[in-house]
Amino acid sequence: MTARAADRARYDRATAHLDAPLAIVDLEAFDANAADLVRRAGGKPIRVASKSVRCRALLERVLARDGFAGIMSFTLAESLWLARSGFEDVLLAYPSADRAAYAELAGDPKLAAAVTVMVDDVAQLDLIDASRGGGREVVRVCLELDTSLKLLGGRVRVGALRSPLHSPAQVADVARAVARRPGFEVVGIMAYEGHVAGVGDAVAGRPLRSRAIRLMQAAAKRELAERRAEVVRAVRAVVPDLEFVNGGGTGSVQHTAAEDAVTEIAAGSGLYVPRLFDNYTAFSGRPSALFAQPVVRRPGVGVVTVLGGGYPASGAAGADRSPVPYLPEGLRYDPQEGAGEVQTPLLGSPADDLLIGDKVWFRHAKAGELCERFDRLHLIEGDAVTATVPTYRGEGHTFL
Repeated sequence: MTARAADRARYDRATAHLDAPLAIVDLEAFDANAADLVRRAGGKPIRVASKSVRCRALLERVLARDGFAGIMSFTLAESLWLARSGFEDVLLAYPSADRAAYAELAGDPKLAAAVTVMVDDVAQLDLIDASRGGGREVVRVCLELDTSLKLLGGRVRVGALRSPLHSPAQVADVARAVARRPGFEVVGIMAYEGHVAGVGDAVAGRPLRSRAIRLMQAAAKRELAERRAEVVRAVRAVVPDLEFVNGGGTGSVQHTAAEDAVTEIAAGSGLYVPRLFDNYTAFSGRPSALFAQPVVRRPGVGVVTVLGGGYPASGAAGADRSPVPYLPEGLRYDPQEGAGEVQTPLLGSPADDLLIGDKVWFRHAKAGELCERFDRLHLIEGDAVTATVPTYRGEGHTFL
């Protein structure tokens, strides 16, 4: 029996009393992935990206481990909810225009001490001030650096369109603007190199593309390491007691951690290891988060139909954004139908061994987005469900 077949047998036994659709997290794999992230971080603390987890119980579990410290959140409303729930160090990874949440933040000393907001434009400070509603608490600010690699005099850009702050001078100018402004304090710098951390460099069946990605990433890492160090020096000249410099992501943990200027690493997807993280030479993880759909039809030889399953991930539309049939091994989509909203035909010889009511296990393309489809996660240890915990959705929250 292959390792994957053994996992399927465990998952089927553990959930035999549960009807699909359902979602699970294999805690042995989850914990092994957490340990691997810590190993790759080389002693620097890992701030957990909550959007890649979206489950308070699992955030608490990973933060209880040595090597993890703090949360990187994705909306201001989520940040305040987490802070009210007892998480004491929450870094909002994206700018917000949530005026009501800013008023709550500025009016509550506990929230203001726990939450740091993201800024890359003085206009964002204007919005926060206009939203205070009488709140006088100092707002903790993190400045985001654009990590993109610019070539040919800026005519070619590689990397996500995020912050407009690219040069050390630009970041230092905003740091000075914040420092001069009452009610704000610069406490950190963030730089997420998504073109390195979020792009696999070993694409199956695409050796030339994979080599091109590796060459691009090598150049990007060299350029960013030099520029990030210069940015940190420039900002420390304005804010000598800067608390943290955050960088990285699951795919670049060890590379970013090697930079002296970086004090902490961000990662989250590496805990669940969705399908988009299969194509990396830097690391390999164990898929820990899966969902199961029930077989409801057997249309013919080599075909079964499962209920639903059309759960595409965000990003540029493409086949790589669909979940992948994972267990039993050997199933594939019908190219004429793909993953359906209500039903999904699956092709392949393993279909002939599946009965009505059997489970087919899938992996989502991205990590936490799976939790937007399910209100609970069944936590598996060995061949038993040992706990069932709510996702954000199960607690009544869909922040985006």
